[in-house]
Amino acid sequence: MLKTFTEFSTKGTLKISDQSLLKTFSNSKQIGLYTFIVTRNSSLELIVDGVPLILKPHQILSLTPIQQLKYIAGKQSVVYQFNQEFYCIKDHDKEVGCAGVLFFGNDTIPVITLNTIEQDKFNMLHDMFLEEIETQDTIQAEMLRMLLARFIIKTTRLLKTETTSDTIVKSTDETLRQYNLLVEAHFKNAHHVGFYADKLNKSAKTLSNSFSKFGHSPLKIIHERLILETKRQLMYTDKTAKQIAYDIGFEDASHLSRLFKKQTMVTMSEFKNSL
Repeated sequence: MLKTFTEFSTKGTLKISDQSLLKTFSNSKQIGLYTFIVTRNSSLELIVDGVPLILKPHQILSLTPIQQLKYIAGKQSVVYQFNQEFYCIKDHDKEVGCAGVLFFGNDTIPVITLNTIEQDKFNMLHDMFLEEIETQDTIQAEMLRMLLARFIIKTTRLLKTETTSDTIVKSTDETLRQYNLLVEAHFKNAHHVGFYADKLNKSAKTLSNSFSKFGHSPLKIIHERLILETKRQLMYTDKTAKQIAYDIGFEDASHLSRLFKKQTMVTMSEFKNSL
């Protein structure tokens, strides 16, 4: 079972599936999307970033797009996947954003265990997801985003109340995690890799070499964050292209326009009109 929602204007994507989606990771590969895996009545055997992991029944695992995943065995699980354009394009509290504690904001990958009461709540939320993903109308995207935000908020609250976890996996790469957090904090006023390299006490070349194994470049991460913010402001504000460019640190709006067209294949005005 795989249900996919795609928002044409933003290219936002949300996937809801069972363990059949995990079978596409029979060989270890990069996930590519923000991912939640929720076990039901059975355990799930995975390898995350080369580390064997057994999810017990009624647990939630959160993973970032850059991580490597291999599915070994297991059944009766639920999988949610989404990209930046679907969820991160909206303003969220830092704790529940795409650099929040469930993703780059934590130096470990937490596994949250659900008690009986929370199991019922998450099962009900899942039913709402399935109902809404079949309801095609003008507010479907916002409804699905609201449900995903609720899922992330509930999971974050549970993580913060858990003092210990018997299953914790070390994150992919501490340098990459710290770099993403720095970009989130400074992308509006720092567009060059050298700024972040200095913050991390590394050279720009060392950063590039470190990121190459993840199929990313430090500059690409900056550009992706700038484009995401540009899309957000085009969608949710009445700012002109010049005002948006100034807000995110471009002295010349034409520089942002060229970057946007290169990254999205459409102009800023075309994107705005498509909404």
